[in-house]
Parts: sequence; structure tokens; C-alpha cells
Amino acid sequence: MVLEANTDHWNRERGPRLERVVYRNDIPHAEALDKVCNTEGEIDLVSEVSPEEAQKVEDSRYAHLVSIDALRVVSGLINRNAGFMDDVRVRKALNLAVDRDRMINEVFKGYAHPVAAMAPPYSGGAPEGVEPYPHDPAEAGRLLSEAGWPEGRALRLATTSDVEAVARRMAGDFRDSLGIEVEIVEIPDEDLIPAQKALVEKNLPLPFDVLAHAWFDLAAGYPPAVIHREYFHSAGAFRAGPPLEEFEELMGRSVVETDGQKLGELGKQIDRLVHDEALNVFLCCPMALVAVNNEVKFTGHAATLELAETEVGEGHWSRRNND
Repeated sequence: MVLEANTDHWNRERGPRLERVVYRNDIPHAEALDKVCNTEGEIDLVSEVSPEEAQKVEDSRYAHLVSIDALRVVSGLINRNAGFMDDVRVRKALNLAVDRDRMINEVFKGYAHPVAAMAPPYSGGAPEGVEPYPHDPAEAGRLLSEAGWPEGRALRLATTSDVEAVARRMAGDFRDSLGIEVEIVEIPDEDLIPAQKALVEKNLPLPFDVLAHAWFDLAAGYPPAVIHREYFHSAGAFRAGPPLEEFEELMGRSVVETDGQKLGELGKQIDRLVHDEALNVFLCCPMALVAVNNEVKFTGHAATLELAETEVGEGHWSRRNND
């Protein structure tokens, strides 16, 4: 796909700063990354660089890595309809069992932020004074025992291929901190659509206690509009449990609130409620990583990939070739 600049656009302050943008969606990701890191003239920018690939970009003589505090969140979606998952003590035990710092360092290579609930800490939707659950195996074990977790009952942890490493790190923490067995249920890519349909339609019992899950926020500035709604509202696509009356009431108020400051406070109340009820296993907010040619000035955006402020320097290959 080729985009040509509209030089007559009214917003001249913002751009255009490029004459032409060519999207090359016919090149496999690994090949595109190799080209931006090792050559000039074909690929200038590759989005969705994985944490494992970040060092390759850092070591490149042609490209640099841009990390963006993106509006994304990875969590363990708790099926509150499953046995014992409706007990807040069990849900808090799962949160206390997880070593978030270790997960961020090992799985995300440091390119992520711990999160207290579901609102990214830099989104403006995170309430003040609410910290991520600490890694506290002793308290986690006490709560699980107090809730009456049956001896020999394995925790069913489901995962898709994109977050399999997250699930395996979570499983290790649950085993080590809680002393329980964890059964990992892998959802093959070819079965992903039927599995998503089962989750969204809620017609059949879900075959897991916790699902490793990644989601994003397109409503920059108000996470409940996209994140909290989908996970916990009565009409939410990912809700796996009965609606909470207090959550419904807060969301109902937010829908009709027109005052920005009051709306922000409602969002923080919602995130605090989600944290206090431990409705998910809260993990982290991964950064968006982009490999960028050294002669390209790229401005990252938290919610989407935009090129409005992107421009190229005098040393860029396209300008050298035109001289």
C-alpha cells in the first residue's frame, strides 16, 4: 500500500513531513527485521519487535530501537465461574504468588511495567496509592489454605501461542508459591477462533481457571471504556463470571458523565475496585517496540502506530539517492 502526501491539508503544523509512505505487508516479519537492521534502502521501520528481538536492533549499525509506553496489558483472566475462583481469597492468593519483576525481566527482557490492576500506570486511569500485589508466597499459601483449596486439585491455566511464555512463567510461580499442580492447556492457533467464540458467547462452561490474555486500549485516557468494560462488564466480551453490582453501577455512571475530572475519578474507582476484588491476575503492561532506521525520526504513540510526525534526515538513503 502506498500513501502519497496531501500537501493541501489544512493542518500544516503537523505535516506532511514525508512525501511518500510505502507499507510492505508482503515481507515476513523476520526478513523485514533483518533488512532494517543490516541494510538500507528497503525497510525503514518495523513495528511489533519482540523482546527477544530487541537486542538485535540495539546491536545494529543501521537502526535503533524505539520503546513506547503503550496502552497494552497482559493479565491472567480468571474464570470466576470455575470452582473456588469465585472466592476473593483464592484470587488474591494467585496475585500474591506471582513474581512480576522476574516475569518482566525474564519474559519481557525488561520492556514492560508492573501493573496494580488493569489500567496502565501512565494512562491517567490508575488510582493513587494502589500498588501492584507484592510477591508474597507465605501470605498466598495462607489465603489459599483458608479458602479450602482441595489437596490434589490442579489449577487449569490456558494459553494461546502469543503469550505462552507468560503462562509458563505464571505456572512456575503458582507451583513454587502455592505448592499446587498446574495443568497448562495450550490452545492451538487453528482452534483460536472457536475458543474466542466460546469465551465471547458464554454458552458453554470454559475449560480453564485462568487464561493468559493480552489486550489493548484504544480509548486513550480512559481505560474502563475498552479494557475494564471488556473484562468485567455485563456486556463485556471477555467477562468470565457473574457481573458485579458495584462495577455495573460505576460503569453506568461513567457512561453519562460529561465532566472530564469526574470521569477520571470514576475510572480510578473502577480500577481500585478491580484491584481490591482481584478480578484478574494482574501482571504487566508491555512496551511497544519499533525498529527504526537511524536516519528516521519516529514519534511513537501509545495506542496506535502513526506516522504523522515521522520524518527523515538529510542522510536518509532516499534523499541521498535524489541528490
